[in-house]
Amino acid sequence: MAAISVTDINMEVGSIYIKSTHTTNSRMLSLKAGQILLLYTWLQQVRPQLLKGADSDVLLIGHRGKPMSADDIVKHVIRSYKHVYPERAVTAQAIRGSVIANLLQQGYDISVVQQFAGHKYPSSTERYKQSGVEVLKAAIEQYHPMK
Repeated sequence: MAAISVTDINMEVGSIYIKSTHTTNSRMLSLKAGQILLLYTWLQQVRPQLLKGADSDVLLIGHRGKPMSADDIVKHVIRSYKHVYPERAVTAQAIRGSVIANLLQQGYDISVVQQFAGHKYPSSTERYKQSGVEVLKAAIEQYHPMK
């Protein structure tokens, strides 16, 4: 997320371009209406105030007007959401994994989820599939009274 630039957002089409990394492929993701509105507000109102006239192509700007690093983003996610799920370790990676697992659980084709996640290999996406037994184990671990 720290690598996303303003030019990676296409408001007319409603998409965001995610660059490739050494472990993921590049991809173009469609944005939903609420995401477009949120990004529009960020780009037109909040971000310019944070930059205070400075020039930067980086999408995510912190309170001090500097680009947010990956570590800053992780800290923000943890601070913002750890109280929502106090029994879990909330990280950006955990949220990403949860989204991928939920898409597979909802029945999306593995190739569609692979492309969405940017995985280079189908086996990377396959890891997120949960069998019925794994779902039951997770529920037992979460709700069993003897932890």
